[in-house]
Amino acid sequence: MARAENKEAEGPATRLVADIARKMRVRKGLTQDQLGRQIGFTAAAVSAMETCAQPASDEMLVKLEEVLGDGMGIFEQAREYVRLDKYPPQFKNYALLEQKALALHLYATLVVHGLFQTEEYARALIGGGYPPLPEQRVEELVEARMARKALFEREPVALIEVVLEESVLRRTIGGEEIMRGQMRHLAECARRRNATVQVLPLDCGLSGEYAGAYGEMNLVETPEHDRLVYMEVQDESLLIKEPGKVSTYAQRYARIRAQALDPRESLGLIEQLAGEQR
Repeated sequence: MARAENKEAEGPATRLVADIARKMRVRKGLTQDQLGRQIGFTAAAVSAMETCAQPASDEMLVKLEEVLGDGMGIFEQAREYVRLDKYPPQFKNYALLEQKALALHLYATLVVHGLFQTEEYARALIGGGYPPLPEQRVEELVEARMARKALFEREPVALIEVVLEESVLRRTIGGEEIMRGQMRHLAECARRRNATVQVLPLDCGLSGEYAGAYGEMNLVETPEHDRLVYMEVQDESLLIKEPGKVSTYAQRYARIRAQALDPRESLGLIEQLAGEQR
């Protein structure tokens, strides 16, 4: 169901796309119903898009490009920016950095990192959060999260490394079947040439040293070879650029990685949890 509050709350890209789509539809002499039938959506969906009551989905933007784009690529190019509008405010700046990163070094302590989540896991996680979100907003956030995974296939290739706490793999989100699917997906990611998945075991602190005690972090290398650190907790975010601080976090991450199971051992544990090992 379209949300009336979106009309004022949506970002600039969503509002611009809505305005362009409406003007191009009128210019072509199409009613909302006629455009809807051509792109495979209802007239109500077209109206909701044009008034920003419901932002255009990726699928709708693809169809709008086919019917209204006139080969200019306006709606195709808009997909990235409309997607950014759908992210929570505290995440938008980081999302831009993530899309263009040369390398990502990630440490996740509570749930599977968003780049490595399946659609079912993400939907259960987002839909089960607090305060509860409307179903349509949940779907928007799931769609936006899944779109981030295009980074795995991007050219130039991005190098992506994640260290997951073992507790993340054992925390059931959405049910056992969803978790089996999530474990299988993690195993597939771990086999990619541009991705590394390691698990920090529950007993890594037996010797008295636990480098992960300060919580999760994302280390980013930009196309300009700058290094940044992004952290998020309780819907608040922090982006760190100061070289000395970034260096400290990078050293801490290196220690976390050293305490983790190696990639082959990590894959074995993930496969075991997925029920793939005999």
